[in-house]
Amino acid sequence: MSGNITSRLAELGVTLPEPKAPDFTYVPYVITGNLIFVSGQVSILDGTPIKGTLGDDMTVEQGAEAAKACAISMLSHVKSALDGDLSRVKRVVKLLGFVNSTPDFTDQPQVINGASDFLVDVFGDTGRHARSAVSAGALPMGFAVEIEGIFEFE
Repeated sequence: MSGNITSRLAELGVTLPEPKAPDFTYVPYVITGNLIFVSGQVSILDGTPIKGTLGDDMTVEQGAEAAKACAISMLSHVKSALDGDLSRVKRVVKLLGFVNSTPDFTDQPQVINGASDFLVDVFGDTGRHARSAVSAGALPMGFAVEIEGIFEFE
């Protein structure tokens, strides 16, 4: 099955980056029981920060790409937590997505769909999850999106 996930990522044109160590005082993930709680991952794609404000200088489509970048970073940490074996993921349980947006912007769900759709593309029904998508008046260092996740594993 690990090969299936790896193959699926390759089909999607995605190479998981090396997990980035936190810049502040926290750990990238915590395992308790059979759950992995992944700390908030900000929108960075191929080492390039994706910054901006939805409803101002970013489109919903750009925001969705930023959310997908967060999901890619999350998966790199999940892979690390599971010693490289993403086939051990039994379920994507929940995502909490924060969107740096103007007060009148209301398309946060469409932005966070970038992460949700990607996880379903990778894992199929196992990737379907509970979710919250909320507005944030600002995110750390001006990032467009930040997402944290909970994953169940075998």
